[in-house]
Amino acid sequence: MIGINNLVMFSMFHISNGNNEGGLFDFNATLPLMALQFLALTVLLNLIFYKPVSNVLNEREKYIRDSLTMASASLVKAEELTQQYENELSESRKKAQNIIKSAQQEAQTLVSNRLKNAQKETEVLLNNAYSQLNIQKKQALSTLEAKVDILSEEMKLKLLSYENIG
Repeated sequence: MIGINNLVMFSMFHISNGNNEGGLFDFNATLPLMALQFLALTVLLNLIFYKPVSNVLNEREKYIRDSLTMASASLVKAEELTQQYENELSESRKKAQNIIKSAQQEAQTLVSNRLKNAQKETEVLLNNAYSQLNIQKKQALSTLEAKVDILSEEMKLKLLSYENIG
């Protein structure tokens, strides 16, 4: 590249030192040399700079495309998992609510059964107490009647003894 530039400069220097026939638009060997230099420069730039840069850009674009594809796939999978976990969570909440309802119903049934049993036991105890009180009342009345009979006999005897005395 440097050699071509030196050759072009040398030929331009040589032409300018010679005769000044053509002036600004002199079409001699410099024009084809400039065209060759331009073509050589474009080929060199293409090989040295543009292809590696375009390869790097293509690799980067592929990497970005692959990353975006993987990210979108991961996002879809995350959304599916989120939906699945939300469904499982709602099912678990429903199951928990059903368990709580059944436990409340069982507790209510247990409390009502115990209350009924306590009421029955209370009735039995009250009935036993009433029957015992009735028995004691009958015993007390019969004892009282016996004592009243005895007292009335004693009074009768005392009255009759006062009448016989008097």
